Amino acid sequence: MESNRRKKKKESNFVVQGSILAVASIVVRIIGIAYRVPMINIIGDEGMGYYGTAFNVYNIALLLSSYSLPLAVSKMVSARLAGKQYRNAARILRAALCYATIVGAFAAAVIWFGADFFAKDVFFMPYAAFALRTLAPTVWIMAYLGVFRGYFQGQGTMVPTAFSQVFEQIVNAIVSVAAGSFLFNEALKTEVLKNQTGDGYSNAWGAAGGTIGTGAGAFTALIFLLFLFAACAKMRKRQIRRDQTEILESYRDITRILFFTVVPVILSSAIYNLNSVLDNGILAYNFKTLGQGDEFASIWGVYTGKYHLLINVPMAISNALSSSLIPSVSRAVAVGDKKLVRARVASAIRFSCIVAIPSTVGLTVLAGPVNNLLFSGDNSLAIRMTIYGSLAVVFYSASTVTNAILQGIDKMRLPIFHAVISLVLHLIALEIMALGFHMGIYSMVFSNILFALFMVLMNARSIRKLLGYRQEMKKTVIIPVIASAVMGIFTFGSYQLAHLAVKSNAISTLFAMMIAVVVYGVLLIKLGALSAAELKTMPGGTKLLRVFRKLHLM
Repeated sequence: MESNRRKKKKESNFVVQGSILAVASIVVRIIGIAYRVPMINIIGDEGMGYYGTAFNVYNIALLLSSYSLPLAVSKMVSARLAGKQYRNAARILRAALCYATIVGAFAAAVIWFGADFFAKDVFFMPYAAFALRTLAPTVWIMAYLGVFRGYFQGQGTMVPTAFSQVFEQIVNAIVSVAAGSFLFNEALKTEVLKNQTGDGYSNAWGAAGGTIGTGAGAFTALIFLLFLFAACAKMRKRQIRRDQTEILESYRDITRILFFTVVPVILSSAIYNLNSVLDNGILAYNFKTLGQGDEFASIWGVYTGKYHLLINVPMAISNALSSSLIPSVSRAVAVGDKKLVRARVASAIRFSCIVAIPSTVGLTVLAGPVNNLLFSGDNSLAIRMTIYGSLAVVFYSASTVTNAILQGIDKMRLPIFHAVISLVLHLIALEIMALGFHMGIYSMVFSNILFALFMVLMNARSIRKLLGYRQEMKKTVIIPVIASAVMGIFTFGSYQLAHLAVKSNAISTLFAMMIAVVVYGVLLIKLGALSAAELKTMPGGTKLLRVFRKLHLM
């Protein structure tokens, strides 16, 4: 009886800790999206081109040096603490810090000394070297940050990681905008003095300022975790004194285990990061081959800044909503209840589609108003990208959810295998559209949609084969499509009417968005896409159900 109570308490604590980290991740993503808008308006499309290119290289370095460290360290530390091996846990921390020092320093050196090579010879953007060099120290900081986050997670608490992520992003947002603005304006003065305005120099320094914010945020998070670590020093010393472990693990064995824990995570994540780097390099080369190299930085900035920012908003909501259901899939698998597994899979995919489909329609209908509301200057290219590429929201949301489902049923390798095939097909399509049909940046927009589509098709095939599962179409696709189409008509009409009345794009856009939410929500319920029982399984669904019942909608 007592053991059951402890088991339930432990499971409840796991859910609470997971929820804390999930909420922090959503807050971090919202802050990340919010500060990009003033950044884009300050440093311009060309500056965002340099910024996005630098981050593609940075993400690869981060992946190789520190991305998997929190998971690896947390697994190793938690296993030792479960056996009250406090001295071995301390040895793991020291070995991990040594690993972070070597790997982090190496990755930082590669970026610092290789900045000109990457900028000039790989991406054909010499000015991107400024942002790359300012990112180099951040890679080293992130390696240490990953170790301490993993250490605290291994102790069974996600709170330090969650708070450090929020602090990191707040400082990142403030410093990025401030430093980006300062360096852009200072460099602009130099351009004016030399009569070289418009050559991209000021945009490049603005992008470098934005990347300084990333380092400042990471450093703040590291200081916060070091403070917590120091505060717990007495408790750790007491635990080590009481430790009666007879066998101490050697640093050699710990490092070997750490390495072989890190490598699989790196391999599973590498394909997604390589996709962005390959896309960037290949398209830059294609533009240069076609004699359009000088235009590429600003066009790439529109793609990575404005277009990606807009499609990431609904994707973040959709993924957070559906991914919150994935742990329940894992639990159903653990107890061997295949019927329950299929029901949970259906819920995850349905909630993803219910958010992603109307988001696609909304972005298409309000592409112009939303871009003009958020971004200054000429947004014609961003508007066309948003209209043509909004379908990416549906397929990327579905691919993310189906990836998580396959991982939830312990088929970790399948998403990697599917991603490799999708990447190859995506690159072939990119080359055909770019060099064969001269589609420019739209070749990237459409080939990325194809990448996500290939992932969805292969993931769906595997899920159907493994679980004997066939996706229900009426509530998942047909009703949301009908409701979204009607919503789109009302949204477009309400924007036009509001704009005629008040002549304000901001007021008209916000009014149209409110109409869209109300119309879609009412239609979704009235057409029977969601039952009360299904709504209760959705995060925040119980509160929504009470509201709908008060309005006599359910």
